[in-house]
Amino acid sequence: MITKINTVDAQEFEQVHDLIALHRSRALQAVNNESLMTAWEVGAFVSGRLKNAIWGSKTVMQLSEYLRAQDPTLRGYSRRNVYNMVALYDAYSSSQFLQYVEKFHLNQADQLQEGKIVQALPAQYEVDPIVQFQTAQFPNFLNLTTVTNHFEILNRCNTLEERIFYVLYSHKERLNINELRRCLKNNTFASLTGDKHNFSKGMKTIYPQALPMLKDTIFVDFLGLPQNHSEKKLQRGILENMKDFVLEMGKDFLFVGCEYPVQVGNSTFKIDLVFYHRGLRCLVAIELKTGKFKPEYMGQLDFYLEALDRDVRRSDENPSIGILLCQEADRSIVEYAMSRSLSPTLIAEYKRQLLSKEVLQQSMEEFTQFLKTNKNGN
Repeated sequence: MITKINTVDAQEFEQVHDLIALHRSRALQAVNNESLMTAWEVGAFVSGRLKNAIWGSKTVMQLSEYLRAQDPTLRGYSRRNVYNMVALYDAYSSSQFLQYVEKFHLNQADQLQEGKIVQALPAQYEVDPIVQFQTAQFPNFLNLTTVTNHFEILNRCNTLEERIFYVLYSHKERLNINELRRCLKNNTFASLTGDKHNFSKGMKTIYPQALPMLKDTIFVDFLGLPQNHSEKKLQRGILENMKDFVLEMGKDFLFVGCEYPVQVGNSTFKIDLVFYHRGLRCLVAIELKTGKFKPEYMGQLDFYLEALDRDVRRSDENPSIGILLCQEADRSIVEYAMSRSLSPTLIAEYKRQLLSKEVLQQSMEEFTQFLKTNKNGN
């Protein structure tokens, strides 16, 4: 039984708890940093011998067996993981990565600045200090996420752009390995770095920093929705799976309410879902539509944003954002509807199933082509 404590004691107890949490976090970070350094140095050692043809694949297998025989308590030095360590070293000691550090301002890595992770990918990565290093010197950039996450990223991503993105995104969202795998599978990279045609003129003006923070495609496979479903079923599924929904949207979203009432005149209107976004410091109204996007939906969303800003928003909060989450949206219709809208709104599509590998490949090819076109245009 916990005895009742007064307010002063509770505040001081919380300070003690904060101290413990701080040092525990530092201890875990220190362990991760040493694990990464070990992987880096082992990878460098083996990489050198493989490149000089001193060792072959058979020798790497023998090394793994030797380590296991010498110290049965050692974990994580299978043949596959040794090659993962080689891949880690080769990828981030390469001249190409050094060029990224200089060209794309990857010169800071300790404290990420909100909203600057993927702006105009890859040209405006702005994160805080990576130690300048020459080949074979350990980059502090790697400390942003875990060894396990690094191995997953290296095995699933083919370009440095993707790898850098997922390292930064893993750090910002504090992704564990299962959460990262989901992001890799549903192609969060492409979802957050597209051309943003579905963002209103008002969103781009008021919240330019929000463009790389908000997705235009949301995967709701965890809801188990049938092909034909109602808005109520969609809403109920989201409420019952809020943790998964927030993870899919981004961990900065905090749930405020469902069927959120706003009073205008003598009438009460109800917003499907209301969230608060910590990074943007604003309310977010989400309207759910199970059919195709229609331009007239924007008037309803604008009305809700006006009501939130006049009667709910606090003085220290930013203007409210509106998200219309629909099952399908014609690109041309969306572009027309959003081109003159002065409210900070966006259209997002929800998908009932994760995309197939073939569709993801096509998406990546389209995005790569978009980057090339953008560069040529500049």
